[in-house]
Amino acid sequence: MDHHHQQQQQQGSEPSTTTKVERKIIERNRRNKMKDLYSKLNSLLPSYSPTEVLPLPDQIDEAVKYIKSLEKKVKMAKEKKERLLKGRNNNKRSRGFDEKNITKSPTIDVHEMGNSLLQVVLTCGFENKFLFSEIIRILHEEKVEVVSANSSSHGDSMIHVLHAEIPSALQQLYIYMIQKI
Repeated sequence: MDHHHQQQQQQGSEPSTTTKVERKIIERNRRNKMKDLYSKLNSLLPSYSPTEVLPLPDQIDEAVKYIKSLEKKVKMAKEKKERLLKGRNNNKRSRGFDEKNITKSPTIDVHEMGNSLLQVVLTCGFENKFLFSEIIRILHEEKVEVVSANSSSHGDSMIHVLHAEIPSALQQLYIYMIQKI
């Protein structure tokens, strides 16, 4: 009986040892994954320097500040767009145009073309030529590479098409930002 009792204790302790080892492996894998995710997050920041490693709390603070600054840029761009469009419509009315002759508001369509390539299509009237250059300026400021840009007229509208290449990690963010403008 004594021998049988020792076997039961040993068998009972084996699963708990195995479980402890499995938990340690799972926890190590979780920590490694979190470390990789923090590293990816940090690499997306404009202040990223591969030679200077910031402590995790500082990395998170930097990411929060950067996201808030992007949100502020989107809000400011949206307000600027509204002011410009409002000013344009007020100028037309003050020059004696009637409602039938006021052209429709410009439209911006953004399409994912795959492989980090975006297609931006701006359709506007001839009096809104500055909008196309403004889009290119904003993309340039944000370090997005404009691969090609074309313009053509169609009736009383201009159609501007540009293709831009952005880092794939930032692709969804740029789509969101452009659609908010």
